[in-house]
Amino acid sequence: MSKKLVAFFSASGTTKKVAEMIAEEVKADLFEIEPKVPYTKLDLDWMNKKSRSSVEMSDKKYRPAIMKKEMDMSSYDEILLGFPIWWYVAPTIINTFLEAYDFSGKKIVLFATSGGSGFGNTVKELQSSTPDAVITEGRLLNRGTKQEISEWVNSYF
Repeated sequence: MSKKLVAFFSASGTTKKVAEMIAEEVKADLFEIEPKVPYTKLDLDWMNKKSRSSVEMSDKKYRPAIMKKEMDMSSYDEILLGFPIWWYVAPTIINTFLEAYDFSGKKIVLFATSGGSGFGNTVKELQSSTPDAVITEGRLLNRGTKQEISEWVNSYF
């Protein structure tokens, strides 16, 4: 049986709830990707071109700082990686996370929450941050119900 990790970034709490349910369902460890500077409601205003999230997402090379935690990724075979969709892709803080740890040879399955858009180019944009891992587009879990999560993880794992 392979050891699993559910890693997630959640700016508003929605993705966190989904990640916790997934971790419980697959009996995985849970790891929260935390920004060094937490996002405020104003930071997340996608309608404001000068908001923090808008500025970060307009520059694909931007890497928001994260709270670096000691983590032995070598003990995990599969990583379920969750985040909200921002501008049709993963937030650049996910790239920061992937570049901060060694995911060589790991299988990374994505899950996301979104107000309406899909994964877009997410896999392609994340792959360059961890070229020696296999990243797979998983599923949008917008409703995040226990049944939806259970059906997905049981069909996938």
